[in-house]
Amino acid sequence: MTIPDATQIATAVANREVTAKSVTAAALARIAEDNQTYNCFTTVLAESAIADADRIDQKIAAGEEVGALAGVPFAVKDLFDVAGIPTLAGSKINADNPPATEDATLVARLKQAGAILVGALTMDEFAYGFTTENAHYGATRNPHDLERVAGGSSGGSAAAVAAGLVPFSLGSDTNGSIRVPSSFCGIFGLKPTYGRLPRSRTYPFVGSLDHLGPFARSTRDIALLFDLMQGYDPSDPVCTQRPPELCLPELAKGSEGLRIAIADGYFAKGAEPEVFEAVQKVAEALGVTERVILPEAHRARAAAFVMTGVEGANLHFEHLCTRPQDFDPAVRDRLLAGALMPAQWYLQAQRFRQWFRDQVREVFQSVDIILAPATPCVAPRIGQQTMVLDGQEMLVRPNIGIFTQPLSFIGLPIISVPVKREGLPLGVQIIAAPYQEALVLRVAAELEAKGVVSLS
Repeated sequence: MTIPDATQIATAVANREVTAKSVTAAALARIAEDNQTYNCFTTVLAESAIADADRIDQKIAAGEEVGALAGVPFAVKDLFDVAGIPTLAGSKINADNPPATEDATLVARLKQAGAILVGALTMDEFAYGFTTENAHYGATRNPHDLERVAGGSSGGSAAAVAAGLVPFSLGSDTNGSIRVPSSFCGIFGLKPTYGRLPRSRTYPFVGSLDHLGPFARSTRDIALLFDLMQGYDPSDPVCTQRPPELCLPELAKGSEGLRIAIADGYFAKGAEPEVFEAVQKVAEALGVTERVILPEAHRARAAAFVMTGVEGANLHFEHLCTRPQDFDPAVRDRLLAGALMPAQWYLQAQRFRQWFRDQVREVFQSVDIILAPATPCVAPRIGQQTMVLDGQEMLVRPNIGIFTQPLSFIGLPIISVPVKREGLPLGVQIIAAPYQEALVLRVAAELEAKGVVSLS
């Protein structure tokens, strides 16, 4: 069965081939039937979703203008405020909080475009993890193999799209939390430039590194969603005041005129052979042979680790002191470690960040796009503690993000694309300089048109 993307659904609703209510009811029925299998949703908003869909149908019947996503169901990672429910952020502690009084800015913008919010999605507690194995709410299962993780921390967001429960979703990415689950679940996921999309009324993790972005079943959906969500919001202090730059009209340009290279060095070792085969397949489809080095990428990952631990611990310090037993143990222990890191480490990490940003900016003087693996392996099994990469045994959870952390560290725009292959899914990162989302989406669209990347 071919599952339609958001663009197809919106077109069918606007043309009165189907009603928004019937589309929404079908999505809710799938969720009711299949969520117990995948464990993607923490909250399902059936009543309000049907009411919202009814309003869309009434507008269409009256000949009124409806938005570009009219009648399209979606769901959001449970760190976005949704009016009327508590923002759990994957935690037991936040369940005690009062319901949010208004929607997060990005949720409100998508609703304004006619999209129908059907629920909130599972995640690692406080977004600190790469597997969405949550001690309070259980593990989210990969739709391609129910014995494997969906990735994290936005695991519910990726699995819900991959399973066909919703055509698109929203997640967050601090160290790889959009790109890792996109890779493991075989879908498209965009981490925009740091500060490009407002984070207003979302639960933070690491303010210096947090990004928000969409998951979807096609490049055109990702471009449409990104275009609809762009725009300054003064309530997020890092949100850019740059005017929106529409990407959807640019997709047909493909890779024409773009200088593309493969990330070498750090990004060409420490992974399963099939990971590099996936990168090579994408490179060959684009006629790419040039390679570039991002200097000291291993230090960038280490600096991101320090900043994550310190800022995360600072955010949760009060509850670490008063309610340590109510944390997911794996998350609590990492936060406690962050609380013990010396200030010197944090300040040095911030200084290194500026140096690394300048070095990568120089690389982008000679190339427009860089290709790199998204994950070092396919999705591990649920409960798997260790893995062997390059003959070295290592812990699974801290090392899934080895190829994503150095890049979000300096806020680059990146799309993870699902490479068409036998076996379990793998993603490849398409990376550009800040604010060049249109370029990564152009390359992704060309690869999708060629059949090199597609949903499994």
